[in-house]
Amino acid sequence: MKIHVGADHRGYKTKTRIVKYLLRTGHEVLDHGTGSEAPVDYPDIALAVGQAVARGKVSFGILLCYTGQGMVIAANKVKGVRAALCVEKVCARFARAHNNANVLVMPAGFFEYGPRMRRVIDTFLNTPFEKGRHQRRIDKIRKHEGSASRV
Repeated sequence: MKIHVGADHRGYKTKTRIVKYLLRTGHEVLDHGTGSEAPVDYPDIALAVGQAVARGKVSFGILLCYTGQGMVIAANKVKGVRAALCVEKVCARFARAHNNANVLVMPAGFFEYGPRMRRVIDTFLNTPFEKGRHQRRIDKIRKHEGSASRV
């Protein structure tokens, strides 16, 4: 599976461990930065990953910053992106199954890399979208992307 990853300076160390894990488990990884702990602006990274995911047909994104909040807000500005902030595998499962989320965001400052984080990642990547009644809701969101209309 092709996975786009990105992190700001606060998520850089965790991102490097995630990239190694994804490669070890057979995924193709496209790293959108950052490449160090030097300060960067998280929207640049979130928008790059979001745009890459929105253009793809079967890829996902993973983003990290200190709280995850900035990344999830910025990524969700890209048409076609449904980014979800997850720290538990049940949240990752529902984000995929019910919301068809395509970008996983995690707070590197509050969520250490380890077995729990790997379970969240694996759950997100391996849970299919259930469609059905959930598709109707995704269609409503899609209809209003980029507008100031009310749903």
